[in-house]
Amino acid sequence: MPDLARSRYILLADDDNDDTSIFQEILEELPFPTQLAVVHNGEQLMEFLYERKEEFPDVLFLDLNMPRKNGFDCLTEIKGDERLKKLPVIIFTTSHEDSVINLLYKTGAQYYIRKPNNVEQLRNLIELALTLTGPRTISQPSKEKFVLSLQPTKK
Repeated sequence: MPDLARSRYILLADDDNDDTSIFQEILEELPFPTQLAVVHNGEQLMEFLYERKEEFPDVLFLDLNMPRKNGFDCLTEIKGDERLKKLPVIIFTTSHEDSVINLLYKTGAQYYIRKPNNVEQLRNLIELALTLTGPRTISQPSKEKFVLSLQPTKK
């Protein structure tokens, strides 16, 4: 379980300005300290990660639908890079196709969050994801626990 008293360095890759603003507001409300860096497309994300020499993000929230390089391509590149592959990646998207979710799991994403329309639900999901994810976590949960949800999962 991660040390929640320590400040969490979070990287958000999302091209939607409204979503990034809401994400930042949610982080400010959480009961533990956070630092946020934001990139707005896949090329910026990969440049940001490759430029890091010391202060590396504890976790990446990654949108799938971004310009220049999509989130799936970024995830594939991250998990294929020896230096980056231990970065926990939480998929943070509006899509919800089982085939895509299965592929993201196989590619090495840590968790999958479908963006809800309700800000309180979103806050709870982000807090849950950060509670479950430690810095440089390399183990994935079981497939049944990959999709984070506030409702009981259907069998």
